[in-house]
Amino acid sequence: MEIGQKVRVSRLRDRSSQDVVQHLGKVGIVQGYKMTDGSGIGVIVKFDDEFTAWFFEDEVDITT
Repeated sequence: MEIGQKVRVSRLRDRSSQDVVQHLGKVGIVQGYKMTDGSGIGVIVKFDDEFTAWFFEDEVDITT
C-alpha cells in the first residue's frame, strides 16, 4: 500500500471504539504508516469526515 491510495476497511481484528466501528466498510485515503507490535506495519487512514485511525494491513483492501 502506498500513501495516497484509497482503501476500504474490510474487517476489524480486535475490539474497537465506536468511532472506528462506524467506519467499517467505508473508504479512506492512506496518510502514512505505523509500526505495530513487531508483527508488521499498519496504515493510517483518513476518511471524508476528517476522522483518522490506523489499521492492520489485513483489515483494509485497496479500492479504485
